[in-house]
Amino acid sequence: MTPTLGFIGWLVIGGLAGWVASMIQKTDAQMGLGLNIVVGIIGGLLGGWLLTLFGVDVASGGFFFSFLTCLLGAVILLWIVKAVTGRRS
Repeated sequence: MTPTLGFIGWLVIGGLAGWVASMIQKTDAQMGLGLNIVVGIIGGLLGGWLLTLFGVDVASGGFFFSFLTCLLGAVILLWIVKAVTGRRS
């Protein structure tokens, strides 16, 4: 896969995961497309790091596993942000 396609994949998967996570955490009204992508990408890094702590091989997963990893991390990230800022849904 070329680096450009990998970057586009990060944007697409991150955007989708960030959007779904914001719907789950009920923060979608405050977030736009750009923030959804950022939350999804950071969530992917967080989710991947957490799963490797439990011995899960995240590198060999496909599209669906990558999406779930990003979604898990994004939901956790939004939960932490809401807990720190004191925002309620």
